[in-house]
Amino acid sequence: MKLDILAFGVHPDDVELGCSGTLMAAIAEGKKVGIIDLTKGELGTRGTAEIRLLEADNAAVIMGVPIRENLGMADGFFKNDEVHQRKVIEVLRKYQPDIVLANAFEDRHPDHGRSAKLVADAVFLSGLRKIETFENGVMQEIWKPSNVFHYIQDRFIQPSFVVDITPYFDKKMEAILAYATQFYNPDLNEPQTYISSSQFLETVKARALMLGKRVGVGYAEGYFTEKTIGIKTFDAMIQQVT
Repeated sequence: MKLDILAFGVHPDDVELGCSGTLMAAIAEGKKVGIIDLTKGELGTRGTAEIRLLEADNAAVIMGVPIRENLGMADGFFKNDEVHQRKVIEVLRKYQPDIVLANAFEDRHPDHGRSAKLVADAVFLSGLRKIETFENGVMQEIWKPSNVFHYIQDRFIQPSFVVDITPYFDKKMEAILAYATQFYNPDLNEPQTYISSSQFLETVKARALMLGKRVGVGYAEGYFTEKTIGIKTFDAMIQQVT
């Protein structure tokens, strides 16, 4: 299936935290959307890799995303090398997305930045004819997505643009909370972590509120791109409150 948008996250729950509102808004517009998790998050303090896969599936149902794959890379130890780039190239050529969403280039967790560079490099390489990849023994066609946008995660990055997710914010929080082992859950007897407090969820809401306020909407998600963004008409921009 050719997709309009393919969102990559290095850990299950990255996509939910960073760009799930955008994905749901795109689905509401009739866009075809998928998610690729690079690892199973097996180094996480809470839960297990098996549980996180189930949580990821539940979150996908909440978001209405029909396609979600896990590439099974080693959490914490994957590299931006040919072996891992080829794995990403294979899914890019399989789903042929026009837009790729990826982790932040710089963030608190070192996997995020490494994942961002891995995906960005693979997007470029996916368009080169002399790199051959195969699916079920059949050589894949080359594919070069039009854009790669990096969502904002823990550390604030000045966004190149923001997306209004106001109608989908409650569902975004529901998708995040599908990871019951990872986020605030007073009924769970697990060690406390950086993301397991109720205050962390408040920061997710505060970030969305802050980005929304900048463009005069309720909630928004922000993105950084290395490319210059062009528009065909001024009508494409959100009418800001002055």
